[in-house]
Amino acid sequence: MDGTKVMGLRNVSSICSLSEMDDHDLSRLLDKPRLNIERQRSFDERSLSELPMILTRGSYDNYEGMHSPCGRSGIDTPASWDRNSFDPHPIVAEAWEALRRTLVYFRGQPVGTIAAYDHASEEVLNYDQVFVRDFVPSALAFLMNGEPEIVKNFLLKTLQLQGWEKKVDRFKLGEGAMPASFKVLHDPVRKLDTIIADFGESAIGRVAPVTLDSEGFDTFPTLLCADGCSMIDRRMDVYGYPIEIQALFYMALRCALSMLKQDAEGKDCIERIEKRLHALSYHMRSYFWLDFQQLNDIYRYKTEEYSHTAVNKFNVIPDSIPDWIFDFMPTRGGYFIGNVSPARMDFRWFCLGNCIAILSSLATPEQSVAIMDLIEARWDELVGEMPLKIAYPAIEKHEWRIVTGCDPKNTRWSYHNGGSWPVLLWLLTAACIKTGRPQIARQAIDLAETRLLKDGWPEYYDGKLGRFIGKQARKYQTWSIAGYLVAKMMLEDPSHLGMIALEEDKQRKPMIRRSCSWNC
Repeated sequence: MDGTKVMGLRNVSSICSLSEMDDHDLSRLLDKPRLNIERQRSFDERSLSELPMILTRGSYDNYEGMHSPCGRSGIDTPASWDRNSFDPHPIVAEAWEALRRTLVYFRGQPVGTIAAYDHASEEVLNYDQVFVRDFVPSALAFLMNGEPEIVKNFLLKTLQLQGWEKKVDRFKLGEGAMPASFKVLHDPVRKLDTIIADFGESAIGRVAPVTLDSEGFDTFPTLLCADGCSMIDRRMDVYGYPIEIQALFYMALRCALSMLKQDAEGKDCIERIEKRLHALSYHMRSYFWLDFQQLNDIYRYKTEEYSHTAVNKFNVIPDSIPDWIFDFMPTRGGYFIGNVSPARMDFRWFCLGNCIAILSSLATPEQSVAIMDLIEARWDELVGEMPLKIAYPAIEKHEWRIVTGCDPKNTRWSYHNGGSWPVLLWLLTAACIKTGRPQIARQAIDLAETRLLKDGWPEYYDGKLGRFIGKQARKYQTWSIAGYLVAKMMLEDPSHLGMIALEEDKQRKPMIRRSCSWNC
């Protein structure tokens, strides 16, 4: 976007107009495999043997198939609770009211939700904008409540913004770049609404969205990323091949397969995607996976191996293994580590990446169960008194000074450096339901309900156990509110999981030759 010219959406000519796109059936774009989970009674009451986790490849006949069959019933009685016997927690109605206060309108139509509705804060910064990333839990909440219109409007707007010419300091971004956020400006005199998009040129640290238009100089199927390219958008030593981006990339490729047409052009893309998925799944399951046995193997690695028979393929130095991992790793359990590249393994736990790995079926069923085993075994470390740790453990002392550049926001056990983020509740809940472990999600939600409303829906919590409201946390953070609502609705009606989880593709299941934690 040219910073010297304010453009309205009607001026965008690189894609079709709004009126043309309104007639487009978005349900075709959202046709994807879903988990066939029948709604019977409260999920917590069902035993593991009763879970109908038979995965079928189905499709949505229309947009209404994306959400519960109930119609919207009003602000204080969400549709997903209106017609059954489930007794919602008292803060549910408060959460819905708070979520609706964050709605942003363009020409009278809702197009998204602002990042935070915190009137007590003196600095608004960009928290009054609609963030593409932050809107995901809000979109799911409205879909599950039978309100797809706002999600449709949001998709149309972001697709139109994608057609703009994007420049940051005279550098033109790739054509596929989505905006990081956008803001609606209302002119009451002229009665005109204008959208201003931010593709990273105004963001703190000039963090731009990830684009996929360059794969040069790379020998791996994973995506090479800069630091600050994910939910962790500040310096936290996640450059390289962060698990969060790889898991999201895997899910995006699988979703693309279900949306591409089987014509000449589509078949070529499908073939390329299939090859990439096969290589990506093998790479991630083989080299990013860590359990007790694999940790022991790495501890005994020889170095400077040459030839295709090398066991230590990335020449990882055993002495670089951090001391904390030996106590953290349980006998049963495992997870995808944060990063793998030549001579480097980031052993930190990242919640979002591991949950997405489960939901996308990047993790095998056995690995998914092992991740749940790890969360249960290390509950105090990963959940504590407020779910959930975005990363574990925190970076401290000299390492913190070097890695973060003495970032005052990312001090130990705060913000992205081991802080606790309530928004991650919906991802944990979805992963728990898919693996047949709803009791884990219920326990985490119960913890959150004791404080979230009372504390004003903070953005994040600080401390090793997540006991303190974050020192710079915004109140009434939208995705904290929406994440809670989505988690509650999925527990009450597990069929909602079909919106966000993909079945396992057995054709891509690799042979993992080493013994695994689930066989211990």
